Amino acid sequence: MRDILEKQRTFALIGSTGTGKTSLAEMLFFNVGLITRLGKIPEGNTVLDYEPEEIKKGGSIQPAFAFYTWKKNRHFLIDTPGDSNFQGELPYQLVAADALVYVLDATDGVKPQDKKLWNETRKFELPTMVVVNKMDRERADFEKALNGIKDIFKAKPLVKYYPIGSEANFNGVVDVFEKKAYFFKDNGKLEVGDIPDDLKDRIEELYEFSVENIAESDEELMEKYLEEGELSPEEIEKGIRTGVLSGEIVPVCAVSATENKGAELVLNMIQQMLPSPLDRKPWKGKDGEVRDSSEDAPFAGFVFKTIMTPFGGLISLIRVLSGKLESDMTVFNPEKNAREKLGQLQYIIGKKMEPCKEVVGPGAIVGVAKLKNTQTGDTICDEKNPFVLDKPPLPPQVLSYALSGENKGEEDKMMSAVSKLLEEDVSLKLEHNEETKEILLSGMGQLHIEMAVEKVKRRSKVGVKLKEPKIPYKETIKGKAEAHARYKKQTGGRGQFGDCWIRIMPLPRGEGYEFVNQIVGGVIPKQFIPAVDAGIQEAAKKGVLAGYPVVDFKVELFDGQYHSVDSSELAFKIAGSMAFKEAAEKAGLVLLEPIMKMVITVPEEYMGDVIGDLSGRRGKVLGYESQDGIAEIQAYVPMAEVLKYAPDLRSMTAGQGSFTMEFDHYEECPPNIQEKVIEESKAQKEE
Repeated sequence: MRDILEKQRTFALIGSTGTGKTSLAEMLFFNVGLITRLGKIPEGNTVLDYEPEEIKKGGSIQPAFAFYTWKKNRHFLIDTPGDSNFQGELPYQLVAADALVYVLDATDGVKPQDKKLWNETRKFELPTMVVVNKMDRERADFEKALNGIKDIFKAKPLVKYYPIGSEANFNGVVDVFEKKAYFFKDNGKLEVGDIPDDLKDRIEELYEFSVENIAESDEELMEKYLEEGELSPEEIEKGIRTGVLSGEIVPVCAVSATENKGAELVLNMIQQMLPSPLDRKPWKGKDGEVRDSSEDAPFAGFVFKTIMTPFGGLISLIRVLSGKLESDMTVFNPEKNAREKLGQLQYIIGKKMEPCKEVVGPGAIVGVAKLKNTQTGDTICDEKNPFVLDKPPLPPQVLSYALSGENKGEEDKMMSAVSKLLEEDVSLKLEHNEETKEILLSGMGQLHIEMAVEKVKRRSKVGVKLKEPKIPYKETIKGKAEAHARYKKQTGGRGQFGDCWIRIMPLPRGEGYEFVNQIVGGVIPKQFIPAVDAGIQEAAKKGVLAGYPVVDFKVELFDGQYHSVDSSELAFKIAGSMAFKEAAEKAGLVLLEPIMKMVITVPEEYMGDVIGDLSGRRGKVLGYESQDGIAEIQAYVPMAEVLKYAPDLRSMTAGQGSFTMEFDHYEECPPNIQEKVIEESKAQKEE
């Protein structure tokens, strides 16, 4: 098995939206014989974009997977979505990969989203090569992309295949190290030829620059290079591999996926330059232990994704971390303390599956029918040698929408259908908001949530309506006040009597609620004091000003009376509630609104427009940094002003802006906003 594993490659295609990752995969599949004709995204017939929502959108909305062989070597490919709306589970996909093939668009070079995505991937320390795609398009500029890798990614690019021509004249590449030209022929074939005269100087320059970088990646090579001024082809090959594995060097090539130009070169680079699973550092466990990425270690696997088959069944995808895995094995889930009996392992190829009839080792990605006790993010292992992977955190959801059924009585059916979707996509969150009484679906952006609802409608035939969620305003008091309340009710028999004096005062923002019992001399018996507290809390929850919870206040219960026969917990609870309302009104109430902390990444040219727009949304810019043409703006903005920020930012920045957002704190509402919210609240009560 070791020979197989040394030549096995497991990699993720990554890059911002529209760079052609799925088209690149399609070109590779055609050239390894997995398909007989190149599928096209506009025609909706590619191997990896098969969901109806993806075909309609013309782009990936979920990760896709494929297994193929190249020159008898196993390759496992993960195609990751480029749209930030669908990258919530990306950290798990990066755990499943041993290397990255980063795809850039030759017409755009490194975009703002690329810088953000590149920086995120660096945390995983995965060896990376870059494919500059779309060299056949108008405005294709390989040098611009190369400069972006150096100046924006801050990486050391090593050009392996330099383009001959561009746009309609992209007809070949030069191998910088072999000093050979390869010209593209029909059906992806290559023909060796001479390097065009106008490129010879540039190729020599790239060669010298690259050999210096290669030498720097290895001390022995550096010594030899300094002494002799050159390296042998074998030393260059060794240096490239050392540099790539350490992350020092990023190999680069130029292709056109839709024109089927460059597949064999990319496949060779993946095979020759990227690591095997045996090259991986030991896996870190949750409890501090480590597990070698070796077939000789006990079995451990990471369930990094759950997918729905076209036939409606759920499949758990397992990345083998260590040891060996085969069909019908019994494994153990340490976090759930449960055994799992696996069925037939499957190789995944887009929406198709092929039975995996062999034993697989580290690096393999296989599917198995949905496990009973195991979810996405769990580790399964050998029961006698338990291991739980220290998995990376997933990013927080950035946007929520309120859900309701289109028809009455369909809520339960809708909740069941959405819950099933959450098994597939753990970057979605479903919750019932106690304050606003709404069912909220939260995700990575507006498009993420809309596509999730489209899936639910298609699969379950249940109507779902999306609307902006209510803002979870809160109320608080401004000053100190005292109030007295007496609840007295006399009926035919035993009556009700409760009497209390309270003092109310504000607490610092975020402190919540504090109750202080200052009763002395038993004027209110001990058993009735918790009832006063409960009455105050219940009234505070319902609100005074506009029906929103009152927060950040302290109550002192300092006097009262009781009746030896008629007093009860209920009477004191009602008295506490009455006293609170009166004291709160005397102290003066204001409305608080939730403030979000936003980090917005845009091309520098749009920074002024974005900052101006944030001011118009009552935002407070905390600061900004600008580097290599890309600006990052940090700001506090009221939640009410950014419920639909994603489409606005897209139109402001020609689709090149991105943002993250999380709740930060509450602030007092401006008077005009407060009046509007109170009026709306009154109108809703009247309805």
